[in-house]
Amino acid sequence: MGETFDENFWNERYGREGNVWSENPNPQLVAEVRGLRVGTALDAGCGEGTDALWLAGLGWQVTGVDISSVALERAAARAVSFETAGSVVWEHHNLLSWTPPKDSYDLVSAQFMHLPRQDREPLFARLAGAVAPGGTLLIVGHAPSDASSGARRPHGTDLFFTAQQVAATLDPELWHVQVTESRPRRTVGPDETQITIADDVMRAQRRT
Repeated sequence: MGETFDENFWNERYGREGNVWSENPNPQLVAEVRGLRVGTALDAGCGEGTDALWLAGLGWQVTGVDISSVALERAAARAVSFETAGSVVWEHHNLLSWTPPKDSYDLVSAQFMHLPRQDREPLFARLAGAVAPGGTLLIVGHAPSDASSGARRPHGTDLFFTAQQVAATLDPELWHVQVTESRPRRTVGPDETQITIADDVMRAQRRT
């Protein structure tokens, strides 16, 4: 039987010494957000809060949501030392059962949410429903090719998705898909050697 990625799992992981994730914002978030008008944002699966705090530094009014209360405690502690033009509120929700407020955010970001398809697609649909007219949906994941890259990645092909697959779930009458790309980048692998990985990036704007 596989692991259950519930709150207990994530609390235990975030409760260990040291950061679970990088202290730098996700690179595709940085690449895609720079040209957007600042407004309200939802960071779904915010973890230790790096992306949310980076957005707040640009002036965004951010809601950071995560299943792990320990991660949110870490995020709130980090926020104390940040001076931001915007703001962040932290909310504790299980994204598999939580429905965000509809039509509420100028940006909804989900970075590397690798879940079984039967969980992932309803989640992405709920996140899409939270985007305000004229707002942006940004979904980024590890490319399926990463499974053979040497990087540490989720086990099971069902946990991977492509940008095109995400875009295909959006109603073209409601959405203008702006980006569907697989972007290679260099990183350090588990054995400290340089490897090439790729991020699948889907960005869409909700029509007004």
